[in-house]
Amino acid sequence: MRRLRQLAQRTPPGRERYIDLLRALAITMVVLGHWGVTVIGYDNGRPAGHSALADLRWAWPLTWVAQVMPVFFLVGGYANAASLTSRRRRGGSATGWLVDRSARLIRPTTVLLLVLAAGAGIATLRGADAAQVREVIWFATIPLWFLVAYVAVVALTPPMYALHRRFGLAVPVALVALVALGDLGRLLGPAVLADGNYLLGWLAVHQVGFAWYDAARPDNRAGHAAPRGLFRRRLPLSGRAGAVLLGGGLVALVLLTVAGPYPVAMLHVPGERLDNAAPPSLALMAAAAAQLGLILLLRRPAGRWLRRSGPWQAVLAVNAVVLTLFLWHLTAAVLLVGLLDALGVLPTPPVGSAAWWAWRVPWLLALATVLAVLVAVFGPVEARTRRPAATGPAGVGRRRLRAGLALAGYAGVLVGLLLNSLTPKEGPEPLGLPAPALVAYLAGAGLLRLLRSGRDRPG
Repeated sequence: MRRLRQLAQRTPPGRERYIDLLRALAITMVVLGHWGVTVIGYDNGRPAGHSALADLRWAWPLTWVAQVMPVFFLVGGYANAASLTSRRRRGGSATGWLVDRSARLIRPTTVLLLVLAAGAGIATLRGADAAQVREVIWFATIPLWFLVAYVAVVALTPPMYALHRRFGLAVPVALVALVALGDLGRLLGPAVLADGNYLLGWLAVHQVGFAWYDAARPDNRAGHAAPRGLFRRRLPLSGRAGAVLLGGGLVALVLLTVAGPYPVAMLHVPGERLDNAAPPSLALMAAAAAQLGLILLLRRPAGRWLRRSGPWQAVLAVNAVVLTLFLWHLTAAVLLVGLLDALGVLPTPPVGSAAWWAWRVPWLLALATVLAVLVAVFGPVEARTRRPAATGPAGVGRRRLRAGLALAGYAGVLVGLLLNSLTPKEGPEPLGLPAPALVAYLAGAGLLRLLRSGRDRPG
């Protein structure tokens, strides 16, 4: 508590605290949403989970708010633009920024993968079925789907921010147009045309975060001239702009879902023809626009509230371990279900029944308790990641070598995470994770770690 008070007191006056609140709320909603919508039952005598949304059609419009991944990418765009600009202002390079930015993402993820692999290996050695082990680990690593896209947009931040500084809001508009073209492939064929939307959709939202940062940065508050129209580099932060985005986004959502070919739900629903989030669809982009409008409408009152010490300390506390919360929340569910099943007291009421609704509250409280223990154990890995220092100049050859190695490190991490996500949950895996995925990830993470430890000394 004392440390939080000190951090709160040292917060710069110009900090956009609302960004930190949005990040904390987005991850909290993801965690509670996954826990709340999960149905636990038995399949061939073993516990199994699936989404309740297929049985709760009335809840589908609620996912227009509950699908908060666009908020996280919006906040990520702001934070990445801010840290990259700060790094360059202190004399650092884009390569140095990429290397150091990877620490906050990769260190907690590496701990998760190593712990899961070790647990799976021990279970296999003790006689557990390797196919069952893979299914459990697959469920625990579902959050890594999101991390694949986020690590990719972080790696692309330097060139994408350069595009933003030149073309402004025209960049996300063009990216959304490409998402629409990809959707035509899903609707009319071939479906492979939509695969690029996994990156293009989240890049579009990330670019809007750049525009928010440019609007909020201190050197833009003095009335300097800026391009107008789509080429403007600043996001209008007024309530009027928020109302336009909210209204336009909702109208587009209704036209695309109720009257159009897209599902109403912005989350995965078993049996639906399309999934608005995998990959991101035009409907999800409309939902993102509506969410941005609501965010802008609430910006001023939320900013006043965050000037109070108590709320700001709470936001700081969540953000210190925000990735740990996200990475481990489904592992908490696996552990709780396994414990209740071993004790023979795992409730499996039918979806929508009175017993199912009554079980929601103790279920969430029990999961929160398990996750709190996991965060207490593994949270310090994320919370103690140090802020990098600016580095002095290096020779051209060394800069190019570091840039190539940094890109290779990011590529290894991305390949490893992607291989794990694409590998089906059916099939024996003694370590729970596909061996090629684990090797590729650890090679990339190890290379980035070596680059961080071998950075140039400050000039």
